[in-house]
Formats: sequence, structure tokens, C-alpha cells
Amino acid sequence: MNSDVEIAGDPLALPHLMPPAPAHPATVAGFARLARTIAADRPCWVPLVQYDPTSRWYHRLRTGPGYEVWLLSWLPGQGSGRHDHGASSGVFTVLDGELTEHSREQRHVLRPDAQRVFAPGYVHEVVNDGLTPAVSLHVYFPGLTEMAMHPSPVACAAASAALVAD
Repeated sequence: MNSDVEIAGDPLALPHLMPPAPAHPATVAGFARLARTIAADRPCWVPLVQYDPTSRWYHRLRTGPGYEVWLLSWLPGQGSGRHDHGASSGVFTVLDGELTEHSREQRHVLRPDAQRVFAPGYVHEVVNDGLTPAVSLHVYFPGLTEMAMHPSPVACAAASAALVAD
């Protein structure tokens, strides 16, 4: 084999020439900071956003050791249904538009830059009650492996009332 290029020294001994690997989050505050950092990098995520008229659109944006980052879009009227995230904790941030989170007896209207942090087993529903599309960013740690659906309290009350009426 004939080549005009010769490598002097050990080519694997170049770590001093490469930027250091970014540290991965290890705390809730670190994951919240990661979400804010990604949210601020609009050129990174805006071109990826799509809207699906039949259901929420979602795209896994990034993974790291023990976590996943998801980008979601919501057209008016679209929602997640009542659910939990199994053993995963999470942080979600509204990037564009407005979303409403319903949990237990509370309602939170979330606008851009608003963040919500939740623990494993937290039951909530997220809905776009507005008139314009919305985009959100979700970080799950550990990565999302289950999303158990829960009946709506209204549906449970109606089912109980029907049983009592019979």
C-alpha cells in the first residue's frame, strides 16, 4: 500500500485536542437546566416540529445515560389523557403556545418557559385548551418505559353514579 500521508506518533493520544465531553445531569435541577438549555436552542428543535391533526406528534430529540428528551406538538384540543410515567421522573417545559395541566384537583396553565417537575407515579393530564398550536419539551429520567393510562375522575364519578342508579 502506497500513501503520501504518514501519521507520526499514537493517533489515539489526541484527547487534549478534543473538547471535554459534556457532563450529564445527575439531579432534578440538572435536568431542569438541560431542558432550559435545549429550549433556548430554537434552531435545534424548531425545524423538527410537525403537527398531526389526528394525535399529538412526538419525536425523541436526544438520549443520554439514563434519560430521554422528547419534543411534542399539540394542536388545539389535543391532550395526553390522564396518565403517569411509571418509574420515571420528569421535567416538561412549554416552548410555544399554551398548555393546561390537570392533576388531582389542580389546574396549571403553562406558557412558554414554564416548567413542571414530577416524580414517579405522578398522575396528570396535559391538554392544549388554547386556540393556537403548542410545543413542549419533556425530559424523562430514567428513560420512559411505561405510560399507564388512568380513567378521568369525571368518568369514574359517572360510572359510580350509574352503578348507584341501577
